[in-house]
Amino acid sequence: MAVHTTTHHSSGQVLPFRESLLAMLGISFVTMLVALDQTVVGTALPTIVAELKGFDLYAWVATSYLLASVITVPIFGRLGDYYGRKPFLIASIVVFTGASVLCGMANSMLFLVLARGLQGIGGGMLVGTAFACIPDLFPDSVVRLRWQVMMSSAFGIANAIGPSLGGFLTQYAGWRSVFYVNLPVGLLSLFFVWRYLPHMRHVAHEGRMRLDWPGAVLIALALGSLQLFVELLPKHGVSAAAVALLAVSIVAAWALWQWEKRFPQAILPVDMFRNRSLNALFTLSVLGGFSMFSLLFYAPLLFQGGFGMSPQEAGLVITPLVVFITIGSIANGRIVSRIPNPNLMLYVGFGMLAVSCLAVVIATRAMPHALLMAFMIFGGLGLGFVMPNLTVFAQQTAGREHLGIATALLQSLRMIGGMVGTAITGTFVTHMYASGVRSALENDHAMQWFGDLGDPQILINHEAQTTLTTQMAQAGHNGGVLLETAREALVAAIHLGLALAAAVAVISVWQSRRVPPVKLRRQIEPVVSAD
Repeated sequence: MAVHTTTHHSSGQVLPFRESLLAMLGISFVTMLVALDQTVVGTALPTIVAELKGFDLYAWVATSYLLASVITVPIFGRLGDYYGRKPFLIASIVVFTGASVLCGMANSMLFLVLARGLQGIGGGMLVGTAFACIPDLFPDSVVRLRWQVMMSSAFGIANAIGPSLGGFLTQYAGWRSVFYVNLPVGLLSLFFVWRYLPHMRHVAHEGRMRLDWPGAVLIALALGSLQLFVELLPKHGVSAAAVALLAVSIVAAWALWQWEKRFPQAILPVDMFRNRSLNALFTLSVLGGFSMFSLLFYAPLLFQGGFGMSPQEAGLVITPLVVFITIGSIANGRIVSRIPNPNLMLYVGFGMLAVSCLAVVIATRAMPHALLMAFMIFGGLGLGFVMPNLTVFAQQTAGREHLGIATALLQSLRMIGGMVGTAITGTFVTHMYASGVRSALENDHAMQWFGDLGDPQILINHEAQTTLTTQMAQAGHNGGVLLETAREALVAAIHLGLALAAAVAVISVWQSRRVPPVKLRRQIEPVVSAD
């Protein structure tokens, strides 16, 4: 295979406009594939569980996917640096799409969980390689920011239509169709990537490269244990199993650090963490993920369970959050290349995210929906100002050799921040809600109903509420008052969790000062390409 230096076009892109557009279409379809799956499947889950009858594995449908993807993102981000990203992107589309078909064919919950784990491996490969393809195509960071809008738009469209599409497909075509919908999108992305994405490699190495298998195993152990700890914490609190998993994660992370310092072709180059600028950006990615996922996961529960909105009303109120992440990214691309201090956008973005979280904390059921939507718009714009800049700043700081692993680590660390954020908020919600409900039921001598009322999901299920209030009335209790008390307990618990998310966003504003001034470069660096 011939290796040569690619000739750059004067506009700061590797390919002419038409080829760049077609290659970016392929990458955008890949992004849409992952985003669609994340939003569509959630809507169908209650129906899936009802048919496959495996409620004990309910959480594992999401967990198995997350676990596999969190582990594979950094591994394939690094392999892409060595071997070029195109082969891994093609393999990831094939694995992800094939696993989607297996999910649709599932005849038991265990089969579905295993197929979702395989889908997570494909999803992790996709995220680990797709995001790093953009700087390959556009070495000039100013040009890159403009093209990145296509990827943000694909993500935004998928997030906006995903919940509604999931509901529609489940109702009219059956739950299996929510997995089969990945097939046409997967084939489309496969065609564009195969045909138009160039095969570029940035790290030239002599002879056969030694793969860092111990590093990969230690990453899997550290992140896998952390993910399982996060799953256990909200349900069982600080149990012996949770502490043991956290200890395994910490020991594996320490062992990984020690090993990678000595291995010449480390999958996780530790010298990146000694870079002050990258360190600051990685920290901001964790903190940003914490606030972002807390808001994305618990605002819908607040609106439906706490404020009594229908799923459609809650969907309408929450949609501006995901749509304006895209609009914010588009606006950011225009603004950041025109201002003398691009770092300013991090302060503005995290500040807006903090205000949005605080606004939801003081939100009440009596507030007009338009005002709640304005809070969501503010948060979406803030995230749109933060996320693309963290990526571009890290890519510029890391240099060509570490471009893929730096981009992949940002995605992984954001997911880890989100895992920790949702676990802590989930722990608050589970225990504060249960405590409030228990107190109300004890006062009313109605503790026999704790099994029904102790799960916040009943505040979303109107049929279950009607059945419960009827049964309580027959036993001489005022079910309506007790349900209202449960709603108040849920609102208080979510408000506390989102207050913590707001505090983390404020800390992020303060931490943004650690990022050294970034200058968006116009010069073009040579890229090693293998056609």
